[in-house]
Amino acid sequence: MITDDARLTDAKACQVESWIKFNRNSTEKWALPACNPGGNLEFTLGGGIGENIQGMETTDVMVQAKTLLKPLETNGYGVGLAIGNIRHPAISTGSNLIGDLYAYVPASFSSKDDFFVLHTNLGVLRSHDEGKNHLTWGVGSETQATPSVAVIAETFGQETGRGLYQLGLRYWVAPNRVQVDTTYGNRFGSGGAERWFSIGLRLISPPFFP
Repeated sequence: MITDDARLTDAKACQVESWIKFNRNSTEKWALPACNPGGNLEFTLGGGIGENIQGMETTDVMVQAKTLLKPLETNGYGVGLAIGNIRHPAISTGSNLIGDLYAYVPASFSSKDDFFVLHTNLGVLRSHDEGKNHLTWGVGSETQATPSVAVIAETFGQETGRGLYQLGLRYWVAPNRVQVDTTYGNRFGSGGAERWFSIGLRLISPPFFP
């Protein structure tokens, strides 16, 4: 999901979220390793490679730090704070390597013993190329269909332009260790021009930091 939740990688553990996104005229491959060595500060460093139908490649590198101001509780809520930077070294030169800075507040709300969890994001993105700040937003949900299968749905975007949406399924192959997912997404009112499909894999380690 693009809409983040008010959760962290397990304390003293690491995880890797990876996915392949099939756009209409391009393909993206992403991997975002994250670790939470101290218990309430998660660090992410990863990126993605994109290739269009003409064979041109782009590269994105992302670094992020995330903490919780209030941990999410069952039938309660949680609030966090994330700050990060996205760079585009394959398509930018000189000072553009600064990339785009961003920050957002994820909030999550649990109901019916975690059967339904709602996530909201509100943040700001500093576009270096434009020299402007953009308000960012997202609303997403997880609904447990079975103990191992969840239905996910979200909509997200910026303060201008039409929003995007995404629907999909998550499945725990091994509870709390291995998860796979698949999604379909598009922009509202765009027909099929901006639709995509994705397949993802999430791996979570046992705690190993001292």
